[in-house]
Amino acid sequence: MAGLLGKELAARGLGLVYGGGNIGLMEVVANACRAGDGRVIGVIPEFMVANQWARHDVSALHVVASMHERKALMSDLADAFIALPGGYGTLEEFCETITWRQLQLHQKPCGLLNVDGFFDAFLTFLDHQTREGFLAPENRALIRVASDPATLLDLLHEA
Repeated sequence: MAGLLGKELAARGLGLVYGGGNIGLMEVVANACRAGDGRVIGVIPEFMVANQWARHDVSALHVVASMHERKALMSDLADAFIALPGGYGTLEEFCETITWRQLQLHQKPCGLLNVDGFFDAFLTFLDHQTREGFLAPENRALIRVASDPATLLDLLHEA
């Protein structure tokens, strides 16, 4: 599914801003986007470059001092945000991005590519937060969700 996202981005003339790494699902997205002649911009902290985790065959690679600078620059460069299945870093970055949207620090759409129901439990938790009054319904509605890349990109475009 990650490769399909990269292909869909390139086919629509959209670029990819990502963490600049050479491993994981985002590497698959970057490969597919580049294969479709899409623009791929990496943003990576110096310590990751030192550990040889950087992908250098991208359209542009920004090396920054810290993870905080990385997230800020990625946010500035992107027009929308998509999270794919992942671990702590994925959840942390997505939650920060949607929080910034909730606080109106940006107006960019945010979505989850819910491959094989990966985010179902997370979405159920968000619904629980909403029922318990910790998350306003209008803020819960900020997250777009789809199980396939084309539908998710359509939802983000409409947002």
